[in-house]
Amino acid sequence: MTSAAHHSPHPAKADALMDDAHADLGVDAEADGRRLDRAALRRVAGLSTERADVTEVEYRQVRLERVVLVGVWTSGTADEAERSLAELAALAETAGAVVLDGVIQRRDRPDPATYIGSGKARELRDIVQEVGADTVICDGELSPAQLVRLEEVVDAKVVDRTALILDIFAQHATSREGKAQVALAQMQYMLPRLRGWGQSLSRQMGGGAGGGGMATRGPGETKIETDRRRIHERMARLRREIAEMKSGRELKRRDRRRNSVPSVAIAGYTNAGKSSLLNRLTGASVLVQNALFATLDPTVRRATTPSGRSYTITDTVGFVRHLPHHLVEAFRSTLEEVAEADLLLHVVDGAHPAPLEQLASVRAVIRDVDAAGVPELVVINKADAATPAALAALAEAEPHHVVVSARTGQGIDTLRQLLEAALPHREVQVDVLIPYVAGSLVARVHADGDVLAEEHTADGTLLRARVAPDLAAELSAYART
Repeated sequence: MTSAAHHSPHPAKADALMDDAHADLGVDAEADGRRLDRAALRRVAGLSTERADVTEVEYRQVRLERVVLVGVWTSGTADEAERSLAELAALAETAGAVVLDGVIQRRDRPDPATYIGSGKARELRDIVQEVGADTVICDGELSPAQLVRLEEVVDAKVVDRTALILDIFAQHATSREGKAQVALAQMQYMLPRLRGWGQSLSRQMGGGAGGGGMATRGPGETKIETDRRRIHERMARLRREIAEMKSGRELKRRDRRRNSVPSVAIAGYTNAGKSSLLNRLTGASVLVQNALFATLDPTVRRATTPSGRSYTITDTVGFVRHLPHHLVEAFRSTLEEVAEADLLLHVVDGAHPAPLEQLASVRAVIRDVDAAGVPELVVINKADAATPAALAALAEAEPHHVVVSARTGQGIDTLRQLLEAALPHREVQVDVLIPYVAGSLVARVHADGDVLAEEHTADGTLLRARVAPDLAAELSAYART
Protein backbone atom coordinates (compact mmCIF):
# COMPACT_ATOMS: atom_id res chain seq x y z
CA MET A 1 0.00 0.00 0.00
CA THR A 2 1.31 3.44 -0.85
CA SER A 3 1.98 5.87 1.99
CA ALA A 4 0.43 9.32 2.14
CA ALA A 5 3.76 10.86 1.23
CA HIS A 6 3.28 9.65 -2.34
CA HIS A 7 0.11 11.66 -2.80
CA SER A 8 0.35 14.79 -4.88
CA PRO A 9 0.49 18.09 -2.95
CA HIS A 10 -2.84 19.71 -2.33
CA PRO A 11 -2.32 23.41 -1.39
CA ALA A 12 -4.91 24.97 0.88
CA LYS A 13 -5.06 28.14 2.93
CA ALA A 14 -4.26 27.29 6.56
CA ASP A 15 -6.12 28.79 9.48
CA ALA A 16 -3.89 30.53 12.01
CA LEU A 17 -3.01 28.23 14.89
CA MET A 18 -4.17 30.74 17.44
CA ASP A 19 -4.92 34.46 17.23
CA ASP A 20 -2.20 36.02 15.06
CA ALA A 21 0.55 33.72 16.29
CA HIS A 22 1.54 32.48 12.85
CA ALA A 23 -0.51 34.73 10.54
CA ASP A 24 2.50 36.69 9.36
CA LEU A 25 4.72 33.69 8.62
CA GLY A 26 3.62 32.62 5.13
CA VAL A 27 5.93 31.58 2.30
CA ASP A 28 5.69 32.19 -1.36
CA ALA A 29 7.47 29.01 -2.54
CA GLU A 30 6.01 25.75 -3.79
CA ALA A 31 9.00 23.72 -2.63
CA ASP A 32 9.04 20.02 -1.82
CA GLY A 33 5.97 19.78 0.41
CA ARG A 34 7.23 16.75 2.26
CA ARG A 35 10.43 18.52 3.32
CA LEU A 36 8.69 21.67 4.46
CA ASP A 37 5.89 19.83 6.26
CA ARG A 38 8.17 18.99 9.15
CA ALA A 39 6.34 18.45 12.45
CA ALA A 40 3.05 19.63 10.99
CA LEU A 41 0.29 17.75 12.78
CA ARG A 42 -3.05 17.43 11.05
CA ARG A 43 -6.30 16.91 12.88
CA VAL A 44 -9.00 14.41 12.07
CA ALA A 45 -12.28 15.90 10.83
CA GLY A 46 -14.23 17.70 13.51
CA LEU A 47 -11.34 18.71 15.77
CA SER A 48 -11.08 22.37 16.51
CA THR A 49 -7.55 23.23 15.43
CA GLU A 50 -5.18 22.56 12.58
CA ARG A 51 -1.46 22.92 12.83
CA ALA A 52 0.70 24.44 10.13
CA ASP A 53 4.45 24.58 9.87
CA VAL A 54 5.46 28.10 10.89
CA THR A 55 7.26 28.61 7.57
CA GLU A 56 4.31 27.56 5.41
CA VAL A 57 0.79 28.88 4.97
CA GLU A 58 0.00 26.76 1.93
CA TYR A 59 0.57 23.09 2.54
CA ARG A 60 -0.52 19.54 1.80
CA GLN A 61 -3.52 18.48 3.85
CA VAL A 62 -2.28 15.29 5.46
CA ARG A 63 -4.26 14.32 8.53
CA LEU A 64 -2.50 12.82 11.48
CA GLU A 65 -4.91 9.91 11.75
CA ARG A 66 -3.08 6.66 10.87
CA VAL A 67 0.19 6.35 12.72
CA VAL A 68 3.02 3.94 13.48
CA LEU A 69 4.95 4.48 16.72
CA VAL A 70 8.67 3.92 17.10
CA GLY A 71 10.77 3.99 20.25
CA VAL A 72 14.46 3.58 21.02
CA TRP A 73 15.13 1.59 24.20
CA THR A 74 18.45 2.79 25.60
CA SER A 75 18.15 1.94 29.31
CA GLY A 76 15.87 0.33 31.86
CA THR A 77 13.79 -2.79 31.42
CA ALA A 78 11.77 -3.98 28.44
CA ASP A 79 8.59 -3.36 30.47
CA GLU A 80 9.59 0.28 30.98
CA ALA A 81 10.23 0.70 27.26
CA GLU A 82 6.84 -0.82 26.42
CA ARG A 83 5.08 1.40 28.99
CA SER A 84 6.70 4.47 27.44
CA LEU A 85 5.44 3.44 23.99
CA ALA A 86 1.97 2.71 25.45
CA GLU A 87 1.94 6.25 26.85
CA LEU A 88 2.96 7.58 23.43
CA ALA A 89 -0.02 5.69 21.97
CA ALA A 90 -2.32 7.38 24.50
CA LEU A 91 -0.85 10.75 23.54
CA ALA A 92 -1.38 10.02 19.84
CA GLU A 93 -5.00 9.02 20.46
CA THR A 94 -5.52 12.20 22.50
CA ALA A 95 -4.31 14.13 19.42
CA GLY A 96 -6.91 12.35 17.29
CA ALA A 97 -4.77 9.62 15.71
CA VAL A 98 -5.45 5.93 15.17
CA VAL A 99 -2.44 3.84 16.20
CA LEU A 100 -1.83 1.01 13.73
CA ASP A 101 1.46 -0.43 14.99
CA GLY A 102 4.39 0.25 17.27
CA VAL A 103 8.01 -0.88 17.28
CA ILE A 104 10.87 -0.54 19.75
CA GLN A 105 14.54 -0.82 18.92
CA ARG A 106 17.25 -1.65 21.47
CA ARG A 107 20.26 0.67 21.07
CA ASP A 108 22.93 2.15 23.30
CA ARG A 109 21.84 5.59 22.10
CA PRO A 110 19.66 6.97 19.28
CA ASP A 111 21.29 7.04 15.85
CA PRO A 112 22.41 10.64 15.13
CA ALA A 113 21.34 10.38 11.48
CA THR A 114 17.99 8.59 11.49
CA TYR A 115 17.19 8.01 15.21
CA ILE A 116 16.87 4.22 14.68
CA GLY A 117 19.61 3.50 12.14
CA SER A 118 19.35 3.25 8.36
CA GLY A 119 18.61 -0.50 8.25
CA LYS A 120 15.82 -0.24 10.81
CA ALA A 121 14.51 2.87 9.05
CA ARG A 122 14.05 0.81 5.86
CA GLU A 123 12.24 -1.88 7.88
CA LEU A 124 10.04 0.86 9.33
CA ARG A 125 9.27 2.06 5.79
CA ASP A 126 8.01 -1.44 4.93
CA ILE A 127 5.78 -1.49 8.04
CA VAL A 128 4.38 1.95 7.21
CA GLN A 129 3.48 0.85 3.69
CA GLU A 130 2.10 -2.50 4.87
CA VAL A 131 -0.38 -0.98 7.36
CA GLY A 132 -1.18 2.10 5.26
CA ALA A 133 0.06 4.72 7.76
CA ASP A 134 0.61 8.36 6.87
CA THR A 135 2.70 9.37 9.88
CA VAL A 136 5.48 8.01 12.09
CA ILE A 137 5.66 9.26 15.70
CA CYS A 138 8.99 8.87 17.50
CA ASP A 139 9.15 8.48 21.28
CA GLY A 140 11.75 11.19 21.80
CA GLU A 141 12.78 14.65 20.63
CA LEU A 142 14.50 14.46 17.24
CA SER A 143 16.95 16.96 15.82
CA PRO A 144 16.06 18.75 12.57
CA ALA A 145 18.58 16.56 10.71
CA GLN A 146 17.08 13.36 12.15
CA LEU A 147 13.59 14.44 11.11
CA VAL A 148 14.72 15.20 7.56
CA ARG A 149 16.70 12.01 7.09
CA LEU A 150 14.18 9.63 8.70
CA GLU A 151 11.38 11.11 6.63
CA GLU A 152 13.38 10.63 3.45
CA VAL A 153 13.95 6.95 4.25
CA VAL A 154 10.47 5.96 5.48
CA ASP A 155 8.74 8.10 2.83
CA ALA A 156 6.13 9.36 5.31
CA LYS A 157 5.72 12.31 7.63
CA VAL A 158 7.70 12.06 10.89
CA VAL A 159 6.62 13.69 14.16
CA ASP A 160 8.46 13.53 17.47
CA ARG A 161 7.07 13.26 20.98
CA THR A 162 7.68 16.95 21.74
CA ALA A 163 5.72 18.19 18.72
CA LEU A 164 2.90 15.80 19.59
CA ILE A 165 2.61 17.06 23.18
CA LEU A 166 2.76 20.67 21.98
CA ASP A 167 -0.07 19.94 19.57
CA ILE A 168 -2.23 18.42 22.34
CA PHE A 169 -1.60 21.47 24.51
CA ALA A 170 -2.60 23.72 21.61
CA GLN A 171 -5.91 21.84 21.34
CA HIS A 172 -6.69 22.01 25.04
CA ALA A 173 -5.63 25.55 26.01
CA THR A 174 -8.71 27.71 26.50
CA SER A 175 -7.65 30.79 28.44
CA ARG A 176 -5.76 33.70 26.90
CA GLU A 177 -2.75 32.91 29.07
CA GLY A 178 -2.84 29.21 28.26
CA LYS A 179 -2.92 29.92 24.54
CA ALA A 180 -0.06 32.40 24.83
CA GLN A 181 2.06 29.93 26.80
CA VAL A 182 1.48 27.16 24.26
CA ALA A 183 2.22 29.46 21.31
CA LEU A 184 5.48 30.53 22.95
CA ALA A 185 6.50 26.91 23.55
CA GLN A 186 5.69 25.98 19.96
CA MET A 187 7.82 28.79 18.58
CA GLN A 188 10.73 27.89 20.84
CA TYR A 189 10.50 24.35 19.50
CA MET A 190 10.10 25.43 15.87
CA LEU A 191 12.92 27.96 15.72
CA PRO A 192 15.91 25.58 15.39
CA ARG A 193 13.92 23.39 13.02
CA LEU A 194 13.19 26.41 10.87
CA ARG A 195 16.92 27.00 10.65
CA GLY A 196 17.61 23.37 9.75
CA TRP A 197 15.00 23.32 7.01
CA GLY A 198 16.21 26.61 5.64
CA GLN A 199 19.75 25.29 5.16
CA SER A 200 18.39 22.14 3.54
CA LEU A 201 16.15 24.20 1.28
CA SER A 202 18.99 26.49 0.24
CA ARG A 203 21.13 23.54 -0.80
CA GLN A 204 18.27 22.00 -2.72
CA MET A 205 17.21 25.19 -4.49
CA GLY A 206 20.68 26.25 -5.54
CA GLY A 207 21.12 29.40 -3.48
CA GLY A 208 20.06 31.94 -6.10
CA ALA A 209 22.93 31.72 -8.61
CA GLY A 210 22.27 31.70 -12.36
CA GLY A 211 19.18 32.54 -14.36
CA GLY A 212 17.03 29.55 -13.59
CA GLY A 213 14.13 31.60 -12.24
CA MET A 214 11.94 30.51 -9.34
CA ALA A 215 12.92 26.87 -9.58
CA THR A 216 16.55 27.65 -8.75
CA ARG A 217 16.47 31.09 -7.15
CA GLY A 218 16.07 29.62 -3.66
CA PRO A 219 14.09 31.51 -1.02
CA GLY A 220 16.85 30.19 1.25
CA GLU A 221 18.58 32.46 3.71
CA THR A 222 16.78 35.73 3.02
CA LYS A 223 13.36 34.21 3.57
CA ILE A 224 14.48 32.13 6.53
CA GLU A 225 16.06 35.16 8.20
CA THR A 226 12.84 37.13 7.71
CA ASP A 227 10.76 34.35 9.23
CA ARG A 228 13.18 33.95 12.10
CA ARG A 229 13.03 37.68 12.90
CA ARG A 230 9.23 37.62 12.85
CA ILE A 231 9.15 34.62 15.18
CA HIS A 232 11.52 36.36 17.61
CA GLU A 233 9.30 39.47 17.56
CA ARG A 234 6.20 37.36 18.21
CA MET A 235 7.94 35.49 21.04
CA ALA A 236 8.95 38.77 22.68
CA ARG A 237 5.34 39.96 22.42
CA LEU A 238 4.05 36.73 23.97
CA ARG A 239 6.56 36.96 26.83
CA ARG A 240 5.37 40.49 27.61
CA GLU A 241 1.73 39.37 27.60
CA ILE A 242 2.48 36.41 29.87
CA ALA A 243 4.42 38.66 32.26
CA GLU A 244 1.44 41.04 32.48
CA MET A 245 -0.95 38.17 33.22
CA LYS A 246 1.49 36.82 35.80
CA SER A 247 1.39 40.20 37.57
CA GLY A 248 -2.39 39.99 37.82
CA ARG A 249 -2.19 36.52 39.33
CA GLU A 250 0.44 37.68 41.83
CA LEU A 251 -1.90 40.47 42.97
CA LYS A 252 -4.63 37.91 43.64
CA ARG A 253 -2.18 35.73 45.56
CA ARG A 254 -1.08 38.72 47.65
CA ASP A 255 -4.72 39.49 48.45
CA ARG A 256 -5.25 35.92 49.60
CA ARG A 257 -2.11 36.03 51.75
CA ARG A 258 -3.16 39.38 53.22
CA ASN A 259 -6.50 37.87 54.12
CA SER A 260 -4.66 34.88 55.59
CA VAL A 261 -6.32 32.36 53.29
CA PRO A 262 -4.13 29.23 53.10
CA SER A 263 -3.58 27.75 49.66
CA VAL A 264 -3.47 24.13 48.49
CA ALA A 265 -2.23 23.02 45.05
CA ILE A 266 -3.12 19.74 43.36
CA ALA A 267 -0.35 18.31 41.17
CA GLY A 268 0.24 14.95 39.60
CA TYR A 269 0.75 12.90 36.48
CA THR A 270 -1.71 13.48 33.69
CA ASN A 271 -4.92 11.44 34.04
CA ALA A 272 -4.24 10.69 37.74
CA GLY A 273 -7.65 12.11 38.72
CA LYS A 274 -6.74 15.62 39.89
CA SER A 275 -9.86 17.33 38.54
CA SER A 276 -12.10 14.62 40.00
CA LEU A 277 -10.45 15.16 43.38
CA LEU A 278 -10.94 18.93 43.12
CA ASN A 279 -14.63 18.35 42.42
CA ARG A 280 -14.91 16.05 45.46
CA LEU A 281 -13.26 18.54 47.79
CA THR A 282 -15.08 21.66 46.56
CA GLY A 283 -18.30 20.56 44.90
CA ALA A 284 -17.05 22.27 41.74
CA SER A 285 -17.88 21.01 38.27
CA VAL A 286 -14.48 21.11 36.60
CA LEU A 287 -14.18 19.16 33.33
CA VAL A 288 -13.36 15.52 34.03
CA GLN A 289 -12.22 13.36 31.12
CA ASN A 290 -10.44 10.05 30.81
CA ALA A 291 -7.86 11.76 28.62
CA LEU A 292 -4.35 13.10 28.86
CA PHE A 293 -4.02 16.83 29.50
CA ALA A 294 -7.78 17.41 29.94
CA THR A 295 -6.85 20.29 32.29
CA LEU A 296 -4.39 22.95 31.14
CA ASP A 297 -5.56 26.22 32.62
CA PRO A 298 -5.22 26.40 36.41
CA THR A 299 -8.55 26.32 38.23
CA VAL A 300 -8.69 28.06 41.63
CA ARG A 301 -11.63 27.21 43.93
CA ARG A 302 -12.47 28.08 47.50
CA ALA A 303 -13.14 25.30 49.99
CA THR A 304 -13.55 24.82 53.74
CA THR A 305 -12.03 22.36 56.19
CA PRO A 306 -14.24 20.19 58.46
CA SER A 307 -13.93 22.87 61.17
CA GLY A 308 -14.93 25.64 58.77
CA ARG A 309 -11.57 27.20 57.87
CA SER A 310 -11.41 28.62 54.37
CA TYR A 311 -8.64 27.77 51.94
CA THR A 312 -8.07 27.97 48.19
CA ILE A 313 -7.33 24.88 46.11
CA THR A 314 -5.76 24.99 42.65
CA ASP A 315 -5.86 22.29 39.97
CA THR A 316 -2.74 22.42 37.79
CA VAL A 317 -1.71 21.03 34.43
CA GLY A 318 -0.92 17.32 34.41
CA PHE A 319 2.68 16.26 34.06
CA VAL A 320 4.12 13.51 31.90
CA ARG A 321 7.55 11.92 31.63
CA HIS A 322 9.98 13.83 29.42
CA LEU A 323 7.69 16.85 29.45
CA PRO A 324 9.24 19.16 26.83
CA HIS A 325 11.43 21.75 28.51
CA HIS A 326 9.85 24.39 26.26
CA LEU A 327 6.54 23.68 27.98
CA VAL A 328 7.99 23.71 31.49
CA GLU A 329 9.50 27.13 30.76
CA ALA A 330 6.35 28.46 29.08
CA PHE A 331 4.10 27.25 31.90
CA ARG A 332 6.48 28.33 34.64
CA SER A 333 4.29 31.29 35.62
CA THR A 334 1.24 29.04 35.93
CA LEU A 335 3.16 26.41 37.86
CA GLU A 336 4.17 29.08 40.37
CA GLU A 337 0.76 28.38 41.92
CA VAL A 338 2.42 25.19 43.17
CA ALA A 339 5.53 26.97 44.47
CA GLU A 340 3.41 29.53 46.34
CA ALA A 341 1.11 26.95 47.97
CA ASP A 342 1.07 26.09 51.67
CA LEU A 343 0.43 22.42 50.87
CA LEU A 344 0.86 20.23 47.79
CA LEU A 345 -1.56 17.37 47.20
CA HIS A 346 0.45 15.06 44.94
CA VAL A 347 -2.12 12.80 43.27
CA VAL A 348 -0.97 9.45 41.91
CA ASP A 349 -2.97 6.79 40.09
CA GLY A 350 -2.90 3.74 42.39
CA ALA A 351 -4.10 1.51 39.56
CA HIS A 352 -1.28 2.48 37.17
CA PRO A 353 1.34 -0.23 36.51
CA ALA A 354 4.24 2.11 37.39
CA PRO A 355 3.05 4.74 39.91
CA LEU A 356 6.51 5.28 41.42
CA GLU A 357 7.85 6.30 37.99
CA GLN A 358 5.02 8.82 37.72
CA LEU A 359 5.76 10.22 41.18
CA ALA A 360 9.42 10.68 40.21
CA SER A 361 8.51 12.42 36.92
CA VAL A 362 6.21 14.89 38.68
CA ARG A 363 8.76 15.64 41.39
CA ALA A 364 11.37 16.41 38.73
CA VAL A 365 9.11 19.15 37.33
CA ILE A 366 8.27 20.39 40.84
CA ARG A 367 12.01 20.85 41.42
CA ASP A 368 12.30 22.69 38.11
CA VAL A 369 9.76 25.32 39.24
CA ASP A 370 11.41 25.72 42.68
CA ALA A 371 8.52 24.12 44.56
CA ALA A 372 10.44 21.27 46.21
CA GLY A 373 10.16 22.97 49.61
CA VAL A 374 6.35 22.93 49.69
CA PRO A 375 4.96 20.37 52.20
CA GLU A 376 3.62 17.37 50.25
CA LEU A 377 0.83 14.90 50.96
CA VAL A 378 0.70 11.97 48.53
CA VAL A 379 -2.90 11.17 47.57
CA ILE A 380 -3.15 7.63 46.19
CA ASN A 381 -6.24 7.87 43.97
CA LYS A 382 -8.38 5.27 42.17
CA ALA A 383 -8.34 2.94 45.19
CA ASP A 384 -11.49 1.31 43.84
CA ALA A 385 -9.53 0.10 40.80
CA ALA A 386 -6.16 -0.69 42.41
CA THR A 387 -5.07 -4.05 43.77
CA PRO A 388 -4.32 -4.41 47.51
CA ALA A 389 -0.73 -5.37 46.64
CA ALA A 390 -0.23 -2.20 44.57
CA LEU A 391 -1.67 -0.01 47.33
CA ALA A 392 0.53 -1.71 49.94
CA ALA A 393 3.67 -1.15 47.83
CA LEU A 394 2.82 2.53 47.37
CA ALA A 395 2.06 2.97 51.07
CA GLU A 396 5.45 1.50 51.97
CA ALA A 397 7.27 3.77 49.50
CA GLU A 398 5.33 6.90 50.53
CA PRO A 399 4.75 6.97 54.31
CA HIS A 400 3.01 10.37 54.25
CA HIS A 401 0.00 9.36 52.17
CA VAL A 402 -3.75 8.89 52.11
CA VAL A 403 -5.66 6.38 49.98
CA VAL A 404 -8.81 7.71 48.27
CA SER A 405 -11.17 7.18 45.39
CA ALA A 406 -12.36 10.47 43.93
CA ARG A 407 -14.97 8.49 41.99
CA THR A 408 -16.62 6.73 44.97
CA GLY A 409 -15.67 9.11 47.79
CA GLN A 410 -13.62 6.52 49.68
CA GLY A 411 -11.06 8.16 51.98
CA ILE A 412 -12.14 11.74 51.22
CA ASP A 413 -13.09 12.49 54.86
CA THR A 414 -9.66 11.28 56.00
CA LEU A 415 -8.04 13.47 53.34
CA ARG A 416 -9.99 16.51 54.57
CA GLN A 417 -8.76 15.91 58.13
CA LEU A 418 -5.13 15.46 57.06
CA LEU A 419 -5.39 18.55 54.87
CA GLU A 420 -6.68 20.65 57.76
CA ALA A 421 -3.92 19.42 60.07
CA ALA A 422 -1.29 20.27 57.44
CA LEU A 423 -2.44 23.84 56.80
CA PRO A 424 -0.47 26.54 58.64
CA HIS A 425 -1.98 27.53 61.98
CA ARG A 426 -2.49 31.11 63.03
CA GLU A 427 0.13 32.78 65.17
CA VAL A 428 -1.76 35.19 67.45
CA GLN A 429 -4.44 34.34 70.02
CA VAL A 430 -7.02 37.07 70.67
CA ASP A 431 -9.82 37.53 73.23
CA VAL A 432 -12.24 40.13 71.90
CA LEU A 433 -15.76 41.47 72.36
CA ILE A 434 -17.03 42.47 68.94
CA PRO A 435 -20.20 44.62 68.84
CA TYR A 436 -22.98 43.35 66.64
CA VAL A 437 -22.62 46.35 64.32
CA ALA A 438 -19.15 44.97 63.41
CA GLY A 439 -20.50 41.52 62.59
CA SER A 440 -18.42 41.32 59.40
CA LEU A 441 -15.32 40.97 61.60
CA VAL A 442 -16.82 37.90 63.26
CA ALA A 443 -17.39 36.39 59.81
CA ARG A 444 -13.76 37.08 58.88
CA VAL A 445 -12.48 35.41 62.04
CA HIS A 446 -14.54 32.33 61.20
CA ALA A 447 -13.35 32.32 57.58
CA ASP A 448 -9.67 33.12 58.09
CA GLY A 449 -8.88 32.10 61.68
CA ASP A 450 -9.32 29.28 64.18
CA VAL A 451 -12.22 29.98 66.56
CA LEU A 452 -11.50 28.45 70.00
CA ALA A 453 -14.57 29.77 71.85
CA GLU A 454 -17.59 31.91 71.01
CA GLU A 455 -20.40 33.39 73.13
CA HIS A 456 -23.18 35.81 72.24
CA THR A 457 -23.79 38.47 74.93
CA ALA A 458 -25.92 41.56 75.25
CA ASP A 459 -22.98 43.74 74.19
CA GLY A 460 -21.74 41.66 71.27
CA THR A 461 -19.92 38.48 70.37
CA LEU A 462 -17.23 37.18 72.70
CA LEU A 463 -14.52 35.44 70.72
CA ARG A 464 -11.33 33.61 71.54
CA ALA A 465 -9.46 32.74 68.35
CA ARG A 466 -6.08 32.30 66.68
CA VAL A 467 -5.64 34.66 63.75
CA ALA A 468 -2.91 36.07 61.53
CA PRO A 469 -1.07 39.15 62.81
CA ASP A 470 -2.74 41.59 60.37
CA LEU A 471 -6.25 40.50 61.43
CA ALA A 472 -5.18 40.58 65.11
CA ALA A 473 -4.20 44.22 64.61
CA GLU A 474 -7.68 45.05 63.29
CA LEU A 475 -9.27 43.25 66.25
CA SER A 476 -7.10 44.97 68.84
CA ALA A 477 -9.64 47.78 69.26
CA TYR A 478 -12.08 45.22 70.67
CA ALA A 479 -9.66 43.41 72.96
CA ARG A 480 -10.98 42.48 76.40
CA THR A 481 -8.98 44.04 79.21
